[in-house]
Amino acid sequence: MDIKQSAKEVFLTESEAILQLINALTDDFNKSVEALVSSHGKLIISGMGKSGIIGKKIAATMASTGTPSFFLHPAEAYHGDLGMIEKEDIVLLISNSGETDEVLKIIPFLKEQGNVTISMSGNPLSTLAKNSTYHLNIHVEKEACPLQLAPTSSTTATLVMGDALAITLMKLRDFKESDFAQFHPGGSLGRRLLTKVEDVMRKESLPIVNKKSSIKEIINIVSKARLGLVIVQEYEEIVGIITDGDIRRAMEEFEDSFFRLKAEDLMSMSPKTIQKEAKLIDAQNLMNELKVNSLLVVDNNKLSGVVQIYDLAL
Repeated sequence: MDIKQSAKEVFLTESEAILQLINALTDDFNKSVEALVSSHGKLIISGMGKSGIIGKKIAATMASTGTPSFFLHPAEAYHGDLGMIEKEDIVLLISNSGETDEVLKIIPFLKEQGNVTISMSGNPLSTLAKNSTYHLNIHVEKEACPLQLAPTSSTTATLVMGDALAITLMKLRDFKESDFAQFHPGGSLGRRLLTKVEDVMRKESLPIVNKKSSIKEIINIVSKARLGLVIVQEYEEIVGIITDGDIRRAMEEFEDSFFRLKAEDLMSMSPKTIQKEAKLIDAQNLMNELKVNSLLVVDNNKLSGVVQIYDLAL
């Protein structure tokens, strides 16, 4: 068996299944999104087996992108957890066949309570589809499984339909990076958006020289500080910066007189700075814009520290 060819066949089968969803979209998608946008309740997602696993992922995506959501196991719902569903909640029910018994059993309760229901199934004529407020068709022509038994293409289609809902809702709500960060304070994006430069900057034993410092002194301080730079100050005023790159270029340009050079001969004036109250995302954007790896951190035009691109990573 050609192992790579087997993988390629799975990719092709599942990608074709996703593309087929485009033609399966109906006005029920629009109406589902409109209902979710105007809802004052939560989105509760339920499904059995593999559909339930995908439902958990959709619920997590929704919750992190501005739609309060959680997953409710249909069997547990039927045995007491229906009390978690309030009247203003919207319920998304997932079943590829549309005939999953555990899912169908909770529909009478939802109808009696008056909940808006959205269903995802591969059969628009299924019991689930007929008894939902809105139905999203996730039909696939074939599974990637050669036996046509293991849910593969169908679960991928379900996941993509859930992503389509979540992303559309994000756009309608103008959900921004700062909103995302509030729900991900422990992630790298949340860290960059919520953490201030002063929280990560190097502020102890800063590599500082004056304009008359010798090249030997500069090299010694650069080596000890391990920041790849020294800061040139006069009377606590920042007047320049010297990077290890500046030193290497000077060695080539001033080969004969290199060891007679002073800081003022090497320094770049008007070094790039950032306020200590700025967020890490601001530092990252500024570094990218200026194509530099380090920024001097200032407070009221006074040196407070140094922040480097490496400080922005987790």
